[in-house]
Amino acid sequence: MMLPRRQDYGKRRSDGVRSGSVINFRSAGSPGSVRRSSALLPSVLTFLVIVASGGLLLMIEKGMLNSVETPSPRGSARRLELIGETRKYGADGADVDSQILQEIRNRTIRTMCSQKNMPHSVWSLSPLQRKTVLQHILVNDEYRFLYCYVPKVACSNWKRVLKVLSGALESVDVNIKMDHRSDLKFLSSLKPEEIRYRLKHYFKFMFVREPMERLLSAYRNKFGEIESYQKKYGAEIVKRYRKGRAKDASVTGDDVTFGEFVRYLLDEDVERMNEHWMPIYNLCQPCAVSYNFIGSYEQLGRDSEYVLQRIGAPPFVHFPERQTWYKPVTTQTLHYYLCTLPQKLLRELLPKYILDFSLFAYPLPNTTTEHCRH
Repeated sequence: MMLPRRQDYGKRRSDGVRSGSVINFRSAGSPGSVRRSSALLPSVLTFLVIVASGGLLLMIEKGMLNSVETPSPRGSARRLELIGETRKYGADGADVDSQILQEIRNRTIRTMCSQKNMPHSVWSLSPLQRKTVLQHILVNDEYRFLYCYVPKVACSNWKRVLKVLSGALESVDVNIKMDHRSDLKFLSSLKPEEIRYRLKHYFKFMFVREPMERLLSAYRNKFGEIESYQKKYGAEIVKRYRKGRAKDASVTGDDVTFGEFVRYLLDEDVERMNEHWMPIYNLCQPCAVSYNFIGSYEQLGRDSEYVLQRIGAPPFVHFPERQTWYKPVTTQTLHYYLCTLPQKLLRELLPKYILDFSLFAYPLPNTTTEHCRH
């Protein structure tokens, strides 16, 4: 098959995106969609009350959140056709609900990040904060984009895509163990002026996930399957938080409980955490970096397809299918872990991740006695 000429893709890179703002890629809906939006408004406002924190709710009530234009995506007919397929939801209004959620997230980020105490560029961050974010932003100069990877939010698959785009990997479906460092270009490897240019002119995106679900995914994967994590972190956690094991040389760290893991997190400085459980806010600094698009793990397929279309990726490049061995965190599983966790620990844990909840429009977990009874 003859591939389209590379320069054809470059024409799309500047289409339909305003530099330095988080955008909603959804185009204007039909009159019917508007009617469904109105019907959904009460539940959405309730949701907004849940996720809003501190003075943000007051700003919303005073009308300080301005409307935002929602440019429609442009690009190849092939890409738009695929995106159209991912929009074919039922008549229950789920697609409209997704649009509203995206709009809430966009406005919340802009409003909260406009506050004086929030960083407004990577250069206003502390040296440690700046080092963290620059080490998590991957660069592709050919397609002119920056991707901030977040562990446990499909970052391995996105790294596969980047390697295919750079020519280091033949296909995203190649069955090889992912090397998370080789054949990848990190923003931290560039000079300050090169960093400034790319932050200003490149398309910037990241993906987020419900904070507690991401945390549980990291716990189950690292302490249930990865021996190096069991030895490095697990053994120390057991010795520190399990009675009578402080000086036990036989501790292997392969039986860390979720409660012990949470106690460990409570004693950790968020800016020095391991990247797999560091808050998304600290990893990608969405106030210091003006991301053009923030996708959701919950809508991974659709949002990934949009990004591929937006950067002008060749039609043969697709987002990888989920691996057959992957064990997703189900709603029931998360419900079980959070409800069996001492509620005092959960109340102390949530503030460490409150910016992930509020900025990315995720409701706080419901662990009331009545809810947990079911």
